[in-house]
Amino acid sequence: MSRACELTGKAVMTGNNVSHANNKTRRRFLPNLCDVTLISEALGQNVRLRISANALRTVEHRGGLDAFLLKASVSELSQRARLLKKQIAKKVAEQAAA
Repeated sequence: MSRACELTGKAVMTGNNVSHANNKTRRRFLPNLCDVTLISEALGQNVRLRISANALRTVEHRGGLDAFLLKASVSELSQRARLLKKQIAKKVAEQAAA
C-alpha cells in the first residue's frame, strides 16, 4: 500500500536531519494518513479511503465527499477516487435532469 493520500496526492517527502554540529543525515517525512469511512450522499453508500488528516479537514470544510470530489482535479486523485468522482458526477447529472 503506497504512503500517499487518495484524495490530495500528498506523499512521502525526503529531507535532512540537521544536528547542532550541522551534520546532515537523510530522513523521510511521512504524511499523516488515516483510514476513514466517508459517506457519499449521491451514491447512498459508505466509502473507505486512506487519506491524510489535512484532506479530511478539507472534505468537511467543502461540505462532504461529493462536493470535494466534484471540485478536485483528476490529476491528484487515485484510481479509486477518479472512479468515485465519475460515478458521483453521473448521479448528480441524472438527479438534475429528473
